[in-house]
Formats: sequence, structure tokens, C-alpha cells
Amino acid sequence: MKRLIYLAVFSLLAHSLTGCYSFTGASIPPTVKTFSVQFFENRAPLVDPTLSQKFTESLKDRITRQSPLGLTKTIGDVNFEGTITGYRIEPVSFTSTGETGSAEQNRLTITVQVKYTNTKDEKLSFDQSFSQFENFSKSQNLSGTFQIEVNQLIIDKLTTDIYNRAFSNW
Repeated sequence: MKRLIYLAVFSLLAHSLTGCYSFTGASIPPTVKTFSVQFFENRAPLVDPTLSQKFTESLKDRITRQSPLGLTKTIGDVNFEGTITGYRIEPVSFTSTGETGSAEQNRLTITVQVKYTNTKDEKLSFDQSFSQFENFSKSQNLSGTFQIEVNQLIIDKLTTDIYNRAFSNW
């Protein structure tokens, strides 16, 4: 029991001495207490009508789960805003049969333009494009449940990249 108490006290002291919150590689200054995420409008030429809401909510969820920051409806100490600029499907793997060829795999790529504003340290702010993709078999029809699953896989990758860029300074 004493060992657990010593470990807890040591952890608290170590955290207070560093002056930053560190979780999964993140480094958040103690002056940053809140975050906000504005609605990401979908301006891609090919539009999935649910993508904006899913992306916006997934980014909020990622930051809530992986940081001590509180979500605010007003502009937070750090603010995320932007647009979905790309949603495209293209063939990526071909086979040749006789005189013709066909795609064996397709790729869905989602691109998001993110403006991150850190009101406590403007040097950490950025305006950057992020892209991620998933490949899928040509036999899969990108609709319904399958489309929702593929979109979520890509959204998870995008929100990880955005979180890491904002809070790990990579």
C-alpha cells in the first residue's frame, strides 16, 4: 500500500515539475485549458452528406479522450477550423488480362484543410492540409455500411495526424 502511495506522489511531483501535460507523446502547456472545434464544411467535388458531421465530432472526441482540455462552444485557448477539400475514389492496383486491364483495388482518399489557432502561443498555430486513404477491393461497392466503415478508418487516421501536429509539434 505504501508503495502505491509513493508511486502516486512521485507521479504528481513529476507532472508538476514538467509544467506540461504529456499523454501519448503530447505536450500541452499548462496555460492551455480549453479547446474548440468549428464545423468542418464539406467542399469536396464528390460529397458524402454525413462526412462533415462525422469528421467534426471525431476530432472533438479524439481531443477529449487524449488530453485534459475542456471543450467549449466559444473559441477555446486552442481552436480547430477548416474544410473537407477532397473526397476521391481512384483505381490503384491493376491487372492485365489479354489486351485489356482492370483495377483490382480502389483507393478512397479524404483531404482536410485545418487552421489551428493557439491563442496562448501563436508560434504553434498552423494552417495545413492533411490527407489519408484506405484501399479496398474492386468487388466492394463503396456505399452503405461499407462506406461508413471506410470513412471512419480514414477519419481516425486524419484526427490522429491533426492531434499529433497540434500537440506533439511534429
